[in-house]
Amino acid sequence: MRLCLILVTQETKAEETAFLQDALSKLNVPHQLIDTSLQSQGVVWCGNKKLARISEIVNEVTTRLKRRGSSDLGALVAIGGGTGSDIALRIMADMPEMLPKVLISPLPFDPRPALAQTSVTLIHSVVDIEGLNPTLQSVFENAASMLAGLCSRPISEVRIRKTIGLSALSATGRAAEQLIAGLKKRGKEVTVFHANGFGGAGFARFTRKGAFQGIIDMTCHELTRMLFLGDHVSMPDRFTAAGQLPRVILPGGLNFLGLGPLENLNDSLRLRPYFRHSSNFTHVKVTEYQMIKAAQELALALNCAEAPTRVIVPMGGFSHRDCPGGEIEDPELRNICLDTLSHAAHAFGVESIPHHINAPETANVVIETLCSLIKD
Repeated sequence: MRLCLILVTQETKAEETAFLQDALSKLNVPHQLIDTSLQSQGVVWCGNKKLARISEIVNEVTTRLKRRGSSDLGALVAIGGGTGSDIALRIMADMPEMLPKVLISPLPFDPRPALAQTSVTLIHSVVDIEGLNPTLQSVFENAASMLAGLCSRPISEVRIRKTIGLSALSATGRAAEQLIAGLKKRGKEVTVFHANGFGGAGFARFTRKGAFQGIIDMTCHELTRMLFLGDHVSMPDRFTAAGQLPRVILPGGLNFLGLGPLENLNDSLRLRPYFRHSSNFTHVKVTEYQMIKAAQELALALNCAEAPTRVIVPMGGFSHRDCPGGEIEDPELRNICLDTLSHAAHAFGVESIPHHINAPETANVVIETLCSLIKD
């Protein structure tokens, strides 16, 4: 049984932490406590002082954890409300990506930015973590059972083989399936990242760590979020991190803004062509100006490439509803994209094909192109 580390602000969560520790002890899980308290002694600090102290705690604990290493760790668990969860997630972000990390929290904030580059399991406490009660006790007991399983599992062998990095969305999902199958026949594994404004941060991080032998950035949709509108996390090297790798790029999803529920959109957005992807997501077609701007920014990033780089523009459509009869079909936007990329290209090549991005023919072209660029 390996060690479980507990991150918690003891000055506000001592009783709750003691219950979790007791639950872990009953399951024979060895554990250690790391106190992330601000040590404010009940004083309500001004905002700047509190934020500075949070950063100090994060830096101190992160440095300590990096120094001790993680080879003997089974899991890292944190208990927190707004402040405690913020501290814990910032610490977890600098820990090894695949080290099991668990956060028990009422989640009084959007956790997606903090989760964009590392794996964290969220356990919603349902009730606030302010004093023990039957609900909270059940949450901690269930969490202890999960942690016991994580800490008792054998240490996985280190996986050092490199894969092909692929960006995708459901709007380009059929293409992703075909690419994975086709590359598998070539003896290549694929790691897919969801280009939803958050997955791209992980994509860039894995690229920097040397996880890939080549890249198929099929779904550049996140560029529209970063430039115009839509939820996203900061990822300044999203389109430059792979500059030293053989890479094939397609403008998947570059034709729409990925927004929230239709009823939350303003009138000007509702007047544009749109597709209701689900009750939570609406794809709103970009304007001609936005397509020009997005293509220019993509070209700017790709012109920094130091390795063979090819852009393939599928003139049959950039997403699943950019097709004949589709709600956001627009051949003119595709022409604008192709023209803009072609005129701006210096360090990369541009090729147009007549097929839709989700067509089997497109997948075949992409695979052939990438394999020609990779030197095994």
